[in-house]
Amino acid sequence: PPRYISKYSELVRREAEKNKSQWKTMGPAKVAVPSPNDFLQKRSKEPKLAPKKKEQEGEKLLPLSVPGRTYHPVIRIRKNFIYKNAVAVIRGKPKKPRHFCVDTRQGDKYLLEPSGLFPKYIRKKNYGVIPKYVTRRNEEMKREEEEYQASVLEELKKKAMRTLSEEERTNLLKALKKNWEEINRAFQTLPIVTDTRYKKMQKEELELKLQQLEHDIAAIEKHKNVYIANV
Repeated sequence: PPRYISKYSELVRREAEKNKSQWKTMGPAKVAVPSPNDFLQKRSKEPKLAPKKKEQEGEKLLPLSVPGRTYHPVIRIRKNFIYKNAVAVIRGKPKKPRHFCVDTRQGDKYLLEPSGLFPKYIRKKNYGVIPKYVTRRNEEMKREEEEYQASVLEELKKKAMRTLSEEERTNLLKALKKNWEEINRAFQTLPIVTDTRYKKMQKEELELKLQQLEHDIAAIEKHKNVYIANV
């Protein structure tokens, strides 16, 4: 059978020629070759000084400045470094021996100072002195504590408790006992059989009231001085 040829092949070819340039990924088809006459010459890339300007007509060069009588040129004195080094060695302080620690039989040693085993910190002038920021922070904490205690005392003075007088204490006891007798009388009048939920709830409520009143009466009778807050 004849080979299949798409009917869109011409259209595709025209679109490719129209929208895509040749040699797009491979570079230009023809590259200009440099001329052999433009070869790299010796010292051609070194910076060149600007050409000197010739003296134009009507312009004169500035006269040379002459040093004054008080001018003293700087005379460089040649130093004898050998003598200078010798004097520095003679007058200098001897170097202190460095502290080493040998930990093997072969004589391997290491410096004590950077290892942390040398007590260099306790020999400082400010060793054991409390830092200033710690002292300042302690003073601030102490001042805040004093202010807090003063505010607490002021608050307690505002809410100071007072003592019940003997007459008020006696009247309070009488009122509590009278209330206890009334609730006890109501408790005694309850039916023996508590077969309903309402009867059970009423009995439990009266028992709780009697227990609370008995506790209050015993507390007041036990303590002669009773304090109450001014609310």
